[in-house]
Amino acid sequence: MSSLIGRHEELATIRRACLRSRLVTLTGVGGVGKTRLALRAAAALQSRFQDGAWLVELSALDEDALVPHTIAEALPLADRTTRPMMEVLAEYLADRELLLVLDTCEHLIEACSRTVRALLEAAPKLTVIATSRRPLEVPDERALTIDPLPVPDAEGAGPQDAVLLLADRTASAVPGFAVTEHNRAALARLCRRLEGLPLAIELAAARLRELPVEELCERLDDRFALLGDTDSAVLDADPPWHQALRTAIGWSHELCTPAERLLWARLSVFAGSFEDEAAVQVCADARLPEQDIPELLSGLAAKSILMWTPTGGGERHRMLDTIREYGAIWLRALGEQDTARRRHRDFFLRMARRGSSAWLGPDQVSWNDRTIAEHDNLRTALDFSLTGPADHTAVELAAALWFFWYPCGFLKEGQHYLERALERDTEPGPMRNRALWVCSLTLIVQGDATAGLVWATQCAATAEQLGDAAAAHAARAMDMAAATIRGDLAQAMALADELLADHRPEDGLSLPTLLARLCRSHVHTAEGRVEDAIKALQELYAECDRYGEHWMRSYADLFRGQAELALGRPEAAQEYGRAALEVKHRLHDSIGIAMALDVLACSAAAAGRGEPAARLLGLAQQVWDTVGQARLGIREWVAARQACELQAREAIGDQAYQSGFHAGYDTGLDTGILNTLRPAGHP
Repeated sequence: MSSLIGRHEELATIRRACLRSRLVTLTGVGGVGKTRLALRAAAALQSRFQDGAWLVELSALDEDALVPHTIAEALPLADRTTRPMMEVLAEYLADRELLLVLDTCEHLIEACSRTVRALLEAAPKLTVIATSRRPLEVPDERALTIDPLPVPDAEGAGPQDAVLLLADRTASAVPGFAVTEHNRAALARLCRRLEGLPLAIELAAARLRELPVEELCERLDDRFALLGDTDSAVLDADPPWHQALRTAIGWSHELCTPAERLLWARLSVFAGSFEDEAAVQVCADARLPEQDIPELLSGLAAKSILMWTPTGGGERHRMLDTIREYGAIWLRALGEQDTARRRHRDFFLRMARRGSSAWLGPDQVSWNDRTIAEHDNLRTALDFSLTGPADHTAVELAAALWFFWYPCGFLKEGQHYLERALERDTEPGPMRNRALWVCSLTLIVQGDATAGLVWATQCAATAEQLGDAAAAHAARAMDMAAATIRGDLAQAMALADELLADHRPEDGLSLPTLLARLCRSHVHTAEGRVEDAIKALQELYAECDRYGEHWMRSYADLFRGQAELALGRPEAAQEYGRAALEVKHRLHDSIGIAMALDVLACSAAAAGRGEPAARLLGLAQQVWDTVGQARLGIREWVAARQACELQAREAIGDQAYQSGFHAGYDTGLDTGILNTLRPAGHP
């Protein structure tokens, strides 16, 4: 409720503006409530847009080039082609009636302006609400300045919006608090001092746990009298901070203990949210002992400096952007910015190393969830690696995150960081070799085998010079994958045999070996030797089961489904396809999802169930259209899809087929998948 207090007129104005203009920018000082208003307006307008309303959070982003990527990631779009992301976005939005909320644009103003201008030109039914401390300066932009809440006059008469917000937030912090005749005047005086600025009011409400409102007013008056003595860095900020906000944040800062202030400053290096372990590892030292960090975090949360959020993966904290900016100013003043950012980068490098080593094992779901939760921090660590001291950290970090770029669905962004890191670090070595084959992987899986082979060839040559057997093995696997996509089955099989001949079981699971077993299965099925294909998959199952691995095992289920279809056993194929879909959906593996839906469609068509087959083909096509080249251009998969469509049309007729296909294509992906996974007869 507090987010709506005193804002009904502004909400109505925003809604009207969005119906008349395709770009509405909410401007105003930090802490005035632009984000809350934008979200409430989007919620009210969502039903007017056939394709919904989507939030794009930009506050944690440092790099202009990632603005289109971040927009794409917020949408149900998982493009894995190598086209420029702006081209992909423009194509995706071209015919969609959609509302985008771009939140916190001011630090990326030029990139946001370019992106919005291009998207509005490409997509005539697109509407954008942007929040920014300054307009985007795009033609036909409607800029609405969001003012602080109205405050009472000196006698306490007039608008009570700010007082109502203060009372609401204080009641949340102080059980039993209520506005009375005794405290009403002091509350009004406090709101006038804070000029109705919502964030300043919320910070003041947190202080009312400890102080009566009258004493709080007196201390705030003293704070205004001293304003400027300790805030020169903030006064010089661009854009300038609102006086009330500087006062409220600076005053909250002074009321923190010295240890809390230092932790506040150091925590400003985190982007988005962070977990307790990260705070300890990045911020603790002799001045902030490790054992003190949990209590200090609780203290900052109690003072509304941090927001505490419980999640399925544990507790996390985050700072509002304006609070983090203030901490960053103090971190620079302390001369600790580079040290803190380096410790932040090193923590996430260690995390990426652990994730890379652990991915082919039993903890894939937890690593998927953790890396997605840390996405903003991983970007920040990569950006620092690419602009900090010249070393090999950028290529190591970008390569170590292979499991995030591919299985978790961020190939385009991975390609961006890998290519930048490789361009910056040209010295041959094991870390660069790994980045070379991972970059090759991101391109090949996006369907660009030619570009991927360029990096793989470079990796193979350098690996031979350095005697880097692991990199040579991986480069050969990329060559094998490219041969499979090209349809050169003999070359693909020869490379798979080489990879498996070199494999030593005592070395454990490796991506090249697992890919080689999948390749063998594909070639055997394509050549009609289905029992050999199943034998290759059984070997893969045994390897994965020994280590509790699910991601590659679910690909084995997909290939087994294809083998069962070749043997004329559609019911068995359906069971394998459903098992794969469940895992792929949980891990957000778009290619795996599309392949599983294809297997299920083919099994339905082969069993004479034309309507489900048509619907599943439509649902699968919805995913393939965001992945890039449908079925990766692999001729056997393309032929299977064509045969499936023919069988479905023959079973139910062209008109019913088209109806079923479009029903699947227009169904929300998550809804369609959950319906597919629901057992027959389930209510």
